[in-house]
Amino acid sequence: MADDPLDDFETTSFSVGDRARRIDRTGEGPAVIVVPEMPGLTPKVADFARRVAAIGCTAVVPHLFGRPGHDPYAGGRLAATTSLVRSLVPACVSREFTVFATGRTSPVVRWLRALARAEHARCGGPGVGVVGMCFTGGFALAMATDPTVVAPVMSQPSLPLAVGKKRARSVDCSPSDLTAVADRCRNEGLEVVGLRFCGDRLVPGARFEHLHEVLGDAFVAVELDDAAADPASPLAPHSVLTEHLLDEPGEPTRDALDRVLRFLADRLEVDNRA
Repeated sequence: MADDPLDDFETTSFSVGDRARRIDRTGEGPAVIVVPEMPGLTPKVADFARRVAAIGCTAVVPHLFGRPGHDPYAGGRLAATTSLVRSLVPACVSREFTVFATGRTSPVVRWLRALARAEHARCGGPGVGVVGMCFTGGFALAMATDPTVVAPVMSQPSLPLAVGKKRARSVDCSPSDLTAVADRCRNEGLEVVGLRFCGDRLVPGARFEHLHEVLGDAFVAVELDDAAADPASPLAPHSVLTEHLLDEPGEPTRDALDRVLRFLADRLEVDNRA
């Protein structure tokens, strides 16, 4: 794909204290915060945001890393890997992201929670949806401690890096935050959707098993065979809703996408269902 000019998005900024970040927004209706995967707001992440807007929601995409609209995969595997490294290295040394430690919520989540509250006030509706992807997958879970978040989706949550059994079973969410989300699941009927490819080493099965143990049936796991991934992608099966999506009726990844859109529509009570 070519770079996406994002002409159909409105670009603004959002500040918390002295920290301002770019925001790209499209659509109308209740807000869904789409937190991009590495290496940022790629054309396929933008397409996913457009699908969210098409069900009657406002897709709100915060800029955390990368170059918005740039397609890092157009040049093949080497170009894709280089782009990922260029985004990952600064994030690994940033104090805003927890990459290796277990039992910690990344500090940037506080900023994202504030964004969710602001978008709820702006857009209305029963609450806000959040879709985190890869590096940001666990952010959706940690954001769900805020009562404005009513539809959290974790697509291939990849932190902490799964080096060793302890990290493989954990997710980048502090024990207190995870307990708060579990309490909401029991007391408020909150559900959390998680997606992964079964062979994805960045998102081991033990991570989803742990989430089942903590959240019970409120954790809805969507686990796909690696063979369901788009073979044209230069990378191993990983990004369920974007780079490895086969967007054709009957394809397992398309079914997973439709399931996520229905979940968002149901929880945000929009009329135009996917």
